[in-house]
Amino acid sequence: MTLLDSQWLALTEEDPLETGLEICDPHHHHWDRADSRYMREELAEDLSGHRVAKTVFVECGSNYFSTGPESLRPVGETVFVQAIADQGLAGTEADGLNAGIVGHANLLLGDAVDEVLEAHLDASPDRFRGIRHSAAWHESSEIRPSHSNPPAHMLSLASFRSGLSRLSRYGLSFDAWLFHTQLGELHDLARQDSDTVIILNHMGGPLGIGPFAGRRAEVFSEWKHQMALLSECENVVVKLGGLQMAISGFGWHRQARPPTSLELQAELEPYYLHCIDQFGVDRCMFESNFPVDKASCSYTVLWNFFKRMTHGFSESERKALFCKTAERVYRI
Repeated sequence: MTLLDSQWLALTEEDPLETGLEICDPHHHHWDRADSRYMREELAEDLSGHRVAKTVFVECGSNYFSTGPESLRPVGETVFVQAIADQGLAGTEADGLNAGIVGHANLLLGDAVDEVLEAHLDASPDRFRGIRHSAAWHESSEIRPSHSNPPAHMLSLASFRSGLSRLSRYGLSFDAWLFHTQLGELHDLARQDSDTVIILNHMGGPLGIGPFAGRRAEVFSEWKHQMALLSECENVVVKLGGLQMAISGFGWHRQARPPTSLELQAELEPYYLHCIDQFGVDRCMFESNFPVDKASCSYTVLWNFFKRMTHGFSESERKALFCKTAERVYRI
C-alpha cells in the first residue's frame, strides 16, 4: 500500500465498535513485493482496535521456492508464513496471528498431489489446515482469472476431482475461490465429494465488471438462487466478505473518500443476510480478505459494518459468525 492509498483511507475514520467482541479473521494474506508489503507488522496495525484473537493466512503466491520440482514450489509459501507465525511465540499479543495456514497445491495432479500435501504438513505440522486451488475463471477478457491461472471449468475435470479427494485423507479442507457464474459447478463438486469440507471464499464472487457491469439486480437474483442450492450441501461453509474487491463493481475505490460502515451496510447487507439465512451461523464466518479489500475501506470500518449489521442477533449467533465457526472449521 502506498502513502497515497493510506491518505485516502484516512479520509474516513471511525472508532472501533464493541471492542470486547472476540474475532477470528479467517482470511488474510502476506507478501513482501517491490511495490507492496503486507507482513506481520502491517496486519497487526490494521487489526488493532478490534479484538482479533486469531487469524488464518490464505495462499496468494508468496515466496514460492524458485528451484526444485514445479509441483513442490508452493511449499515455499508455507515455510514463509510459518516463519512469520513463529515470530509471535514469545508471549506477545500477536500470538494468534496465522494460527492457521491455507496453502496451494495443484489438485490437477490427481493422486500424485499427496507428495505436495505431505510437504506442506512437514513444513507446518501444527498450523497447516487446507488447500486453495483457485478456480476463478470467466470467458470474458475483461475479467482476469485468479493468480493460479486455472483452466476453464476446472472443478469439473476428473484429474482435479481426484486431487480434491485426497484432502480429506489428510484431514485438510478446501478453500474454493470462484465467480458467481461457477457456483453450479461447485454445487456439483460438493455433492460428489461430501467427505471434503469446502470453504467458499468471498460469498461466491458476485461479479459487477465487464459483461456484468450495470446488471447488479440480475446478478444478485442469479447469485441468490445458486447460493440457496449450494446451501443444501452440508459440507460447504461460507466466508462472508470479499465484496469490497473491485470485481464486485461497487466502485468504492474510485470515490473521493472511502465508504463508512453505514454506507457499506446500506449496499451489502442483503448479500450477507441471504448467506446467513441459507447456511446458518454455524456455516458462516466473517472475513477481512486483507489487504485486497483494503482497496475500498479500512479494517476498522469493515468490522464495524459487520458489527452494525448483526446488532440484533443473539449473543451465540454473533459468537459463531465472528469467531466460533472459523475456529471450528479451521481447527484452531
